[in-house]
Amino acid sequence: MSKDLSWLGERLEIDGEFVSAVAYGSGHINETFAATYEMRGAGSEAGSGRRRFIHQRINADVFKDPAALMDNLARVTRHIRGKLEAQGDEDVERRVLTLIASRDGSDRVIDESGGYWRTFAFIEGAATFDVVGTIDQAREVGRAFGEFQRQLIDLGPPPLAFTIPGFHNTPERLRAFRGTVERDVCDRAAAVRDEIDRVEHYADLADRLLGLQRGGEIPLRVVHNDTKINNVLIDDETGEGLCVIDLDTVMPGLVADDFGDLVRTTSCFAREDDRDLSKAVVELPIFEALATGYLSRAASFLSRAEIDSLILGSKLMTYEMVLRFLGDHLAGDTYFRIHHAAEFGQDGITRRIDHPAFVFLDLAGKNFPVFGEGLEGALMIVPHQAGVTHHVGAKDGGQLALDVGCCHGRIPHGMA
Repeated sequence: MSKDLSWLGERLEIDGEFVSAVAYGSGHINETFAATYEMRGAGSEAGSGRRRFIHQRINADVFKDPAALMDNLARVTRHIRGKLEAQGDEDVERRVLTLIASRDGSDRVIDESGGYWRTFAFIEGAATFDVVGTIDQAREVGRAFGEFQRQLIDLGPPPLAFTIPGFHNTPERLRAFRGTVERDVCDRAAAVRDEIDRVEHYADLADRLLGLQRGGEIPLRVVHNDTKINNVLIDDETGEGLCVIDLDTVMPGLVADDFGDLVRTTSCFAREDDRDLSKAVVELPIFEALATGYLSRAASFLSRAEIDSLILGSKLMTYEMVLRFLGDHLAGDTYFRIHHAAEFGQDGITRRIDHPAFVFLDLAGKNFPVFGEGLEGALMIVPHQAGVTHHVGAKDGGQLALDVGCCHGRIPHGMA
């Protein structure tokens, strides 16, 4: 069903007449619409006279300071655009989001109720995917996020604003989870006592990354903080990862959080809320592709300690999402939308808590060997089965050895 956003178009520097706008994408935070305009002059598609734009209303319940968010977004896109133009890239308009200015010269429009809207040029000839389809696609997604971080390593002061303070503060997430368990407002805790006990069993994970950062071993950098596969536009013809999108959570953070969430969400052929838990495993070829793609761009600026933290980030981001999913279930499903009643099985046990993922933490070793002296981005994955070692993707010049336990070449999803 079309939504009348003609009032918004009239306030933007769009030389065209509003035609229609339809809900777009799979996100559940902001309201997003693909709008079509009949262009009056330059800027229309050849032969059609029409051009598409993305209109988006920022969810102020999630992003408490939308003005700061927009300031972040403008700085980040302007910086990346400058980098692309300086290197003579011929496809700049498809490799970075383009904000459309309002007629008063701003990059945002505020509606009568105080809501913040922003508009982007629609990037044609590219698509997003909710589930990885091929190994090459996984490699491109990893490469795109590594390149995104690399492009922003020299973003000047002042620091970007924290659009969601404490977003990856896992110790605080754990404290909030424990408070939710204690309150038990929906009387659900008894039914998921095993899951709660597993959360507590791995509580020592919570502060490990932040502890490294406090100790000066790993730095804060500008990171994306929402590295799902559907936040990379893939070129329809070449399969290249063109453009990183959904920049609302771009702010200071740890590279291990970005890599960890990438592994958590993209390393298997299943949706995050898939009801078939047999699919919830990390496929080693996908993991290797994500890692090699990411490191092909990121290894040039990462420290040895940061590379050493990447596997820990994969575990920690899965643990953090367990805290959020299970905590939301105990609180009455107030944040995450439940599409299927069967997502919660008999006795209210959440289908989102993947038991084999916790088991893997018991199987995996406590020590994680780091890259060698040469940080060329090579990878060696070493799964063990009946005493047999299998090497995947090993190269000369630096390697990461990962003991994945007796998993028959497959790791439970999220715990690579």
